[in-house]
Amino acid sequence: MIVVTGAAGFIGSCLVSKLNAEGYQDIIVVDDFSNNQKNKNLEGKTYTGQVHRKEFHEWLKQNHALTQFVFHIGARTDTTEFDVAVFDELNLNYTKELWKICVEFGLPLVYASSAATYGMGELGYEDSHDVVERLKPLNPYGNSKNDFDKWALKQERAPYFWAGLKFFNVYGPNEYHKGRMASVILHAFNQIRDTDGVKLFRSHNEKYEDGKQLRDFVYVKDAVNVCYFLMHHRQDPGLYNLGTGDARAFLDLADNTFKAMDKNVNITFIDTPEDIREKYQYFTEANISKLRSIGYLGEFHTLEEGIDDYVRNYLSEQKYY
Repeated sequence: MIVVTGAAGFIGSCLVSKLNAEGYQDIIVVDDFSNNQKNKNLEGKTYTGQVHRKEFHEWLKQNHALTQFVFHIGARTDTTEFDVAVFDELNLNYTKELWKICVEFGLPLVYASSAATYGMGELGYEDSHDVVERLKPLNPYGNSKNDFDKWALKQERAPYFWAGLKFFNVYGPNEYHKGRMASVILHAFNQIRDTDGVKLFRSHNEKYEDGKQLRDFVYVKDAVNVCYFLMHHRQDPGLYNLGTGDARAFLDLADNTFKAMDKNVNITFIDTPEDIREKYQYFTEANISKLRSIGYLGEFHTLEEGIDDYVRNYLSEQKYY
């Protein structure tokens, strides 16, 4: 039996789909299941049962002997939320308790960390354990993820295998419910569909032209492929970047969204809102040499390939993965 927390969410539901495609059906999905739009992500998928997130810790204690692997993808991911108590409860303390249960019963654990831990990238984007204590995230969400990473690295007792995945800018199907926190590609698709144009943030950094701000955009299908690899690898515990290793410009993103929609390019620029301007990241790029070094040979979709698949096979028809 495989457990996936956050299973009704974006990455979690795609992971369930990946597991189904690989022949795994004995899956326990964990979430709060209170969002009907979000629950659509699980329609058509095969799993053994649902467990509410508040009941999960006790459930796992009672069912550990039947559990082979735990994917902890669930988290509060809103970067605009500034109530630290929310993140302490749902991200930090919740994951600490899960870690302890996995230690006690010898369960392997993969959990979602985040590239938000890197802040402005002052120390680069290398997933070395040596830099974790010195990282300076830009918001409570990033802090909560880094606080857990720091805590995990200090523990004398750890699951026999564990991995914390620092997800970069993940995009793809099953993010319809995310609203403002959905990927720029989903927002671009909606704007182009409704107005035949798209608005991007103007650069307020003289080193970057408008639209040339760079991000490491990773397709969700690639992200869950890495998760699946780790489920079988079960060695070399630690923190791992999960991105493509290839930063791309927002202009590239917009151009390819127009192309996939068979529309003429129509891009305008607007000022970056002042409330986020000082903390706006102009460059992120995952160093994935550590992931490669443990034997992950999978190829990543290029931005062109990922957007084309996402737009034509999912967004255009409002389909799910």
